[in-house]
Amino acid sequence: MSTRATRFLTQLAIPFEVIRYEHLEKGARFAAQATGVALNRTVKTLVVAGDGDRYVLALLPGDRQLSAKRLAKVFGFKRAAMADTPGAERLTGYKVGGISPFGTQRPLPVVMEQGLLDHPVVLINAGQRGTMLRMAPADIAKALDVIVAPIAD
Repeated sequence: MSTRATRFLTQLAIPFEVIRYEHLEKGARFAAQATGVALNRTVKTLVVAGDGDRYVLALLPGDRQLSAKRLAKVFGFKRAAMADTPGAERLTGYKVGGISPFGTQRPLPVVMEQGLLDHPVVLINAGQRGTMLRMAPADIAKALDVIVAPIAD
């Protein structure tokens, strides 16, 4: 099984393991239950709109919520808000519920909640609903040249 995300990581020689599950509903909570991984070790990828036509990806543990105020501060935005579904899908080339930060249609800056680096491995979306990647958070940061910051409430 290959997605743009897995091809992106393979090109960079970043190690990962593909984990598949039956996708019955969207969300980190369901993915965690279906894979048997703790919710705080799953990563949700959120598309966030900033000022003007500026968008970023936010990587958060599945059990945390995004602080739009903190994210805005990281990028110097006046305000930040979740992108709408059509916008998120257009920018990334992935369906909501399967958005991966790897191999997006349009390259976007990425910020990662610093607490994710506390785990040796996490699960992150592979670009297809029902498919996750088990990998080290440090490798996610390396592959995407992320900004690490406290962006969760």
